[in-house]
Amino acid sequence: MQTGEKIVEAARGILVSEGAQAVTMRRVAEAVGVTAMAIYKHHRNREALLGAVADRTFRDLAEGWGTRVPEGGWEARVDGLMHDFLDFALGSPHLYAFLMTDRREQARRFPDDFKGGGSPAFDRLVELVEEGMRAGVLREDDPLEVSLAMTSSTQGLVHLYLGGRIGLPETEFRALCARMVGRILDGVRA
Repeated sequence: MQTGEKIVEAARGILVSEGAQAVTMRRVAEAVGVTAMAIYKHHRNREALLGAVADRTFRDLAEGWGTRVPEGGWEARVDGLMHDFLDFALGSPHLYAFLMTDRREQARRFPDDFKGGGSPAFDRLVELVEEGMRAGVLREDDPLEVSLAMTSSTQGLVHLYLGGRIGLPETEFRALCARMVGRILDGVRA
C-alpha cells in the first residue's frame, strides 16, 4: 500500500472508532509513521483528507452494496440494499454520521450531485427504481425522488435508533425499517 493510501486508511480508522472530530493530521501521521508535514504532500488540509476518506468509503460501499441479493426478485434486491445500508449504518455509526449527516464542504447535494451517477452508493437504488418502473412494478415517476423517499425514511429511523429514541433490539429495528420501506413502495407501485 502506498503512503497516500495508508494516510486515508489511517484517517478512516480513527474516524470509525472515534468520529471525525478525532481525525487530526498529527494523529494520522502517528498512525502511519510519518511526520504531520508529510501528510500535506498528499492532502492540502484536513478537509481534503476527510474528503478523500469520504470518496474512498462511498466507492467501497458501492462495490459491496447489492451483493447480498445479486439476483432474484426486484423486491428482494431492494430489501437486500436496505439491509446493506443498515449493516453499514449500525456497524459504523461514526462513519455513517460523517458521510450522511455531518456538514462537509465536499458533500454531495441533492438533486444536482445525484444526477447521472454522481453518488456511487445511491446509484444502486436509483438503478433498481428505474428497473422497477420499466418492468411496471412501480408507476412512472422521478427515479431520483422515489429513491430519496425510500432512503430518507430509513435514514431518519437510523438517526432515531442511534440517538436512543427507538428502543428495539436490532433485529426488530431492521424489521421496522423493512415495513416502512414497504409502505413507501406501496405508495409508488403501479
